[in-house]
Amino acid sequence: MKRRRTTLLTLAALLGTALTALPAQQAGAEETEQVRNGTFDTSTDAWWTSNVVAGPEGGRLCADVPGGTINRWDSAVGQDGITLVKGETYRFSFSASGVPEGHAVRAIVGQSVSPYATWHEATPVLGEPAGSYSYTFTSPVDSAQGQVAFQVGGSADPWRFCLDDVSLLGGVPPEGYEPDTGPRVRVNQVAYLPAGPKNATLVTDATARLPWELRSAAGATVARGWTVPRGVDVSSGQNVHSIDFGAHRTRGTGFTLVADGETSHPFDIGTAAYERLRLDAAKYYYTQRSGIAIRDDLRPGYARPAGHLGVAPNRGDRDVPCQPGVCDYTLDVTGGWYDAGDHGKYVVNGGISVWELLSTYERERLARTGESEKLGDGTLAIPESGNKVPDLLDEVRWELEFLLKMQVPTGQPLAGMAHHKIHDEQWTGLPLLPSDDPQKRELHPPSTAATLNLAATAAQAARLYKPYDRQFAAKALAAARKAWAAARAHPDVYASESDGVGGGTYADGDVTDEFYWAAAELYLSTGDKAFADHVLNSPVHTADIFVPAGYDWARTAAAARLDLATVPSGLPGRDKVRQSVVKGADRYLATLGSHPYGMPYAPAGNLYDWGSNHQVLHNAVVIATAYDITGASKYRDGAVQSMDYIFGRNALNISYVTGYGEVHSHNQHARWYAHQLDPSQPNPPKGTLAGGPNSSIQDPLAQSRLQGCVGQFCYIDDIQSWSTNEHTINWNSALTRMASFVADQGRRG
Repeated sequence: MKRRRTTLLTLAALLGTALTALPAQQAGAEETEQVRNGTFDTSTDAWWTSNVVAGPEGGRLCADVPGGTINRWDSAVGQDGITLVKGETYRFSFSASGVPEGHAVRAIVGQSVSPYATWHEATPVLGEPAGSYSYTFTSPVDSAQGQVAFQVGGSADPWRFCLDDVSLLGGVPPEGYEPDTGPRVRVNQVAYLPAGPKNATLVTDATARLPWELRSAAGATVARGWTVPRGVDVSSGQNVHSIDFGAHRTRGTGFTLVADGETSHPFDIGTAAYERLRLDAAKYYYTQRSGIAIRDDLRPGYARPAGHLGVAPNRGDRDVPCQPGVCDYTLDVTGGWYDAGDHGKYVVNGGISVWELLSTYERERLARTGESEKLGDGTLAIPESGNKVPDLLDEVRWELEFLLKMQVPTGQPLAGMAHHKIHDEQWTGLPLLPSDDPQKRELHPPSTAATLNLAATAAQAARLYKPYDRQFAAKALAAARKAWAAARAHPDVYASESDGVGGGTYADGDVTDEFYWAAAELYLSTGDKAFADHVLNSPVHTADIFVPAGYDWARTAAAARLDLATVPSGLPGRDKVRQSVVKGADRYLATLGSHPYGMPYAPAGNLYDWGSNHQVLHNAVVIATAYDITGASKYRDGAVQSMDYIFGRNALNISYVTGYGEVHSHNQHARWYAHQLDPSQPNPPKGTLAGGPNSSIQDPLAQSRLQGCVGQFCYIDDIQSWSTNEHTINWNSALTRMASFVADQGRRG
């Protein structure tokens, strides 16, 4: 087979009405067929079958698929020996039918040997007569062990699958991708606060100011003014103007903004949407729970059996062994939240999520605008509602109990440390309910980072749960102290960068910030001088930690600094801690003021990080904390304005939160919110945040559609784009934190 030689040309970001930077058509590409005998004219030679009865029929391959299987891969048809070239663009096409109609087939191009990586997949729903399907993707690897396969299992009833004209054509031009960005007036599609800032961005090639009008739902003009030209925005490549209509404070629904002949998506001026979002963003966690059946009466449309309790085909989380050679014991690690769109559970990502949710509640108790009753008992519709404990604390406890279970038992090597993660031995495909996951589960080696995450969050929990459950608070504090001592004894046990089969690595080779964070939480909960001394002597304590990229699971110093600044204590020099937060907020506020899209995030080199949306929100949290410290309205307004980007005032004109805004993300990468692949499954629940633009576009679908993308355009709302469109517990914790803050500010005006 010949390898095609071609030059990939990348369009520069277009101005005015341009939408994104797209890969140009390739010239001189040599198209090469990779599939053997894809037409089945005389036989099914070169094709294998698994758990089906198949053969040639009228120039097709037809297979009788048995009923009663659990997983898609329980029955399959495929061909091995496929060669793929990294960077090569392929067109994967076939025709297929299913009788009776309504059955889905998982069509994949992937690896034929362990770990059976999937490089492209699609899940069309079949009927009769046959439909034709075609997909274009770019191979992320060089491999002579490729596979084309059609997985047809997972049905309770038998059905008949027929296949024809299978082709994997290499050397084709990549498909042009042009997102529909709608009207050129970009607004917060959800709501502006009556007494808050109201800003929009106009995409236009005009260089002089233009008139704008704010119109009511009835079409009446209620405010007018002039745009402010801002030139070319680096983050999008677009020429833009800014619009400020903050003087209009009248509440209402269905407002639109008109400028340059364009009418924006509708939006509200009011507070109700943020009150809903405060709860929806937190309700997300119930449907992420492992080890419990999700009740339809609490989440209509999202009911599912309990996952990973050892009920076939699950191997379960009750008696989980370590990876070979790691330990000789097993642990019951049931419970907790699934981390993201997969079935893994990770201590470091669980840790930052727990901290942020607990800090959301703690802020509501301490801040001048806090309303802790809004997250109180009965607010989140969870099984624990009605037990006289705030619902948010009940929800977070589900994860905390899991984190405590990950601690190495007394008497074992590394006792007191925490295992870094637990997940499947191999990666699984989409869609897949947690209860249907057949993979072996494994504990991965303990790490210092995981141990300090446990110490920090368990210490924080000790002070917040004490009014409701003194016994649990004492248990948490004891575990925190034990973890702290273990981490001090083993300060450099790091998770491996190569431990990424079946789950993410979450590797972190610098835990200075985790030591600082754990010491801070232990001090705030105990007042012990030893922990105060560690805080004061840490190099992180006086370091400039409020960097452009913001904080996250691997950069946790801000968690300590924010809590030291806001939770009452007798820490020497606390005023300087508070001043450092305000100074960091000032820089983020300056970024927001200079950004034509009004967000506090401008990464170096315009390279958007994985999960950039939560980085925007985390920088907004710092600004919001400066408001809690100072009471200065500029910080309140800056934090509130940061939400505009998340809700549609962005280059793609999309709200990144499912169920919020006229055009919103709803195909986040997920195994059990997989409606895009399986119509019987739901989309993610309302209030689920998508990861957002990611300049590295690591997944094959993004690589095939977004090559050459500029900043904000490195995103696609597709379930296969795990690098731009996943959902995770730590991204939703950022959304919960900021939604709660903005809802609190709604009382003004």
